[in-house]
Amino acid sequence: MKKLIFAFILLPTLLIAQHKISGTFSPAEDYTYAFLYEATPDGANYVNRAQLDSLGNFSLSLDETAKAGIYKIVYAIPPEENNFDLVYNGKEDVNFTFSLDKGVDFTESSENKLWDSYLNSMDVVNQTISNFYTKGGTDKTAFASIFKTLKETQQSYEDLAKGKLVEAFIKANKPYIPEAYEDLPTYSKSLKANFFKNVDFNDSFLQSSSLITDRISGFVFGMSANPDNKTYMSHVDIVADAIKDSDAKVQSPLLELLWQEFKRRENHDMANYISDKYLLAIAKSTENKILEQQLTSYKNTSIGAIAPDFEIKPNLKLSELKGDNFYVLIFWSSGCGHCLNELPKVKTLFDNISGTKVIAYGLENDSVNWSEEIKKYPDFIHGIGLGKWENPLVQTFAIAATPTYFVLDANKKIIAKPYDFEGLEAFFNSSN
Repeated sequence: MKKLIFAFILLPTLLIAQHKISGTFSPAEDYTYAFLYEATPDGANYVNRAQLDSLGNFSLSLDETAKAGIYKIVYAIPPEENNFDLVYNGKEDVNFTFSLDKGVDFTESSENKLWDSYLNSMDVVNQTISNFYTKGGTDKTAFASIFKTLKETQQSYEDLAKGKLVEAFIKANKPYIPEAYEDLPTYSKSLKANFFKNVDFNDSFLQSSSLITDRISGFVFGMSANPDNKTYMSHVDIVADAIKDSDAKVQSPLLELLWQEFKRRENHDMANYISDKYLLAIAKSTENKILEQQLTSYKNTSIGAIAPDFEIKPNLKLSELKGDNFYVLIFWSSGCGHCLNELPKVKTLFDNISGTKVIAYGLENDSVNWSEEIKKYPDFIHGIGLGKWENPLVQTFAIAATPTYFVLDANKKIIAKPYDFEGLEAFFNSSN
């Protein structure tokens, strides 16, 4: 693993030491810095950083003004993917060990140790429930005993957590407990219906933590073994119903989280389902123009959509092209190294494939280099969009990098969005 370093310009901070957050990362050589952030419902505020020693140890002092609440340790780049929460109650030090294999293990801090103990205990009981149903699940006496243990475990930890910050976590995580025997289909249905029953989505403490987002992601993507889109839709609808009484500014990032994940999985139907049914209306009501544009652009350029029409060059629009079975639309730039590497490969590929026309649209600051480069590709249809990243087509086609590829059929319907040349080549190899 490469050594990971954050390149931030930081102002020195004078601290009056009161309590410490310290830990040990292993293997030590894989880590360089630990960054501490105070989590809030709206994001995270930088607090301090510490360089790890040769054994992977670090220690950060908190001054007497440090608020009790949720804090995040960031240990690698990108920070949004490489972090974990901890609870600081303002009364005690926090100490932990961390490795990617084993995760975080708190060795000091009653709040965090109690939460970890709770999660471990509940995992044991949940595994017992899973084993019960896996083996047939018809013994009503065994059923009653298992869920009696679950109820007592939950109550025991709620009692231990009284007056502590993690009480909110433990109560929010309270599981569904049937009052009488339920077969597997009934229990599964009840579990889904009650999954968010005890989560207060308006609680700022919960909003500051990853509990809500983890619970939503786990529900949508982990509740069923082999979900299809019908199942996903049902899960998304349950989430939307659970958060419907929350402020729109609470609903928006939670639904966007799901939208982004379906995007990442290239599940266009589900991403657009969330957008059409819930998220686009919320973006408009909160006047979130950036999100509104992202949702619209994504839908308009999803697989199955007719590609947005535009003027490739004077007197020639995309919709006016005729006579070929496929059209490969490439957004590139003459100043892009990846583009200059891939365009010759594209030329070679389509020298041997008939019935396909390449439209190479350059996003440029000026036409000088572009005019020279296009001479190498006389069989391509060339167009230029000045303004480069400010060109309107960047938003229209949701272009985040160059080159960006779209494969269109004869009717200009988008049938593929290869990530790179290798993806483009694989698509046409599989089509022939």
